[in-house]
Amino acid sequence: MKFLEYTPLDSINLFLDHLNLGESIIKGNLEAFSCKQTGTDRKLSFSLEQEILDYLEQSFDSDSHLPVEYLISRSSRKTLIYLVLTLSHMYPDYDFSSAVRSHLYFREEEWDNFKQIYDMYLFEAAREWATANGGSSFIDILTNAIDEVVKIKDCEIYSYNPDFDGDHPFLEKGAIWAFNFFFYNRKLKRVVSFRCCCFSKLAAEEFLGNDVLREEEEEEEEEEDLLDDMEI
Repeated sequence: MKFLEYTPLDSINLFLDHLNLGESIIKGNLEAFSCKQTGTDRKLSFSLEQEILDYLEQSFDSDSHLPVEYLISRSSRKTLIYLVLTLSHMYPDYDFSSAVRSHLYFREEEWDNFKQIYDMYLFEAAREWATANGGSSFIDILTNAIDEVVKIKDCEIYSYNPDFDGDHPFLEKGAIWAFNFFFYNRKLKRVVSFRCCCFSKLAAEEFLGNDVLREEEEEEEEEEDLLDDMEI
């Protein structure tokens, strides 16, 4: 996957980089990727494909009731692999090598579903945008930017909703909500990811305070150990 630079995305990313809404902060990001694979991507892609095929074989042999129909089509498997590769580039410090697990968290969406999420979570951001940009519509700017890269009418739209009980990169400390959408154009072989997270300033400050306290305690312990060594 190759990161693509598009100027229309820059102003949106700058706006959503650290949007202060008083008691909360929104952090969002739009990124565009070509599905052209690098050497590392090809290695992971092959591994993901083999995992899916093994999973399908085991599921059929065991008469499993898990949702595997989507993975039978080669085209669907390629789509899933592209989405997982996109996640790997977005969050390089996390392991997305299990396509089978990831496929359970992806869900195909309609544009109206995306718009509903937008209306629910970004209405305050839209107001801030309009105030800062002469009343212009944030959803129109956002739509036009995505459309320039992947042509929305030709896109498949996916949301990614993992189990937030485990270790994951999607929620900031003190997060109130988060969403991840992917706009995939099969013909152009491009993906645009749109991720947003809103977190409480108070909770974030509490976490920060705890982190600072832990650091101070660790420094004190190191100093005590050093003094003990010197006495010996």
